[in-house]
Amino acid sequence: MRYLELREKLIAMFEANGIDEFADIDWIMVEILDVTRSMLPFYGDINGEKEHKIMEAAKKRVNHVPVAYIFGKTNFYGYDLKVNENVLIPRLDTEVLVEKLIEDIKSRNEKVSVLDIGTGSGAIIITIQKETNAKCFAVDISSAALKVATENAKTNRAEVEFVKSDLFEKISDLKVDFIVSNPPYIETEVVKTLDKEVVSNEPNLALDGGEDGLDFYRRIIKDAKHHLNKNGKLYFEIGYNQGESVSALMKDDFEMIEVIKDYGGNDRVVRGVLKG
Repeated sequence: MRYLELREKLIAMFEANGIDEFADIDWIMVEILDVTRSMLPFYGDINGEKEHKIMEAAKKRVNHVPVAYIFGKTNFYGYDLKVNENVLIPRLDTEVLVEKLIEDIKSRNEKVSVLDIGTGSGAIIITIQKETNAKCFAVDISSAALKVATENAKTNRAEVEFVKSDLFEKISDLKVDFIVSNPPYIETEVVKTLDKEVVSNEPNLALDGGEDGLDFYRRIIKDAKHHLNKNGKLYFEIGYNQGESVSALMKDDFEMIEVIKDYGGNDRVVRGVLKG
């Protein structure tokens, strides 16, 4: 069977199951056929074994498994990362957080230290370490997530010290120049209404931010001042509607607070400098 014929067959399967992300069909083929997307129309006949693998992957996708989980990997900021059901799939929006932090670190023209809270797959801290050569630390409460993050750091040759810890609990003496976190920030009731791809596959532990979505911001902000050096900065990823509320939580201990928008024009990052 040729590419276009198989693609039409898969589109019909997707439509019958209410899946309209047809680009995922091409990504499945790219992975299994080991070609670039632009080369798919010129591939020629797809043999039976590869057609079977494509169909099996497509069946998982119509059962609401994201492509990244089907193949156990994704790419973030140019770095290949392992992902599984124990970690969130890194989103493009998070690259804005990383981009701004990298710019800030490089502007200092000196070796700095960074702590990533709730590291998950390690996407943020691995990218920071590779792009800036900062001294990097990361914590997560999940042993399974830390296993993924450690493997990703090794694969990408990133030097990161990982610690199993409920926020700052096991790193009471650590002080750094930057703290960054993409914490769970979705309201408990809203989590239940998310797409099946998210609810059925991604870890609830990394999604649920409490009744108002702000539980982890409160906890991190409360202790961050004890773990930042002079002029230290705190960076958060936030939900599109949380810029004002997170900024308000930070105002007692932080100044020069900024809300930064993502590529879609939504509030996505809040950062502030430790007061004096």
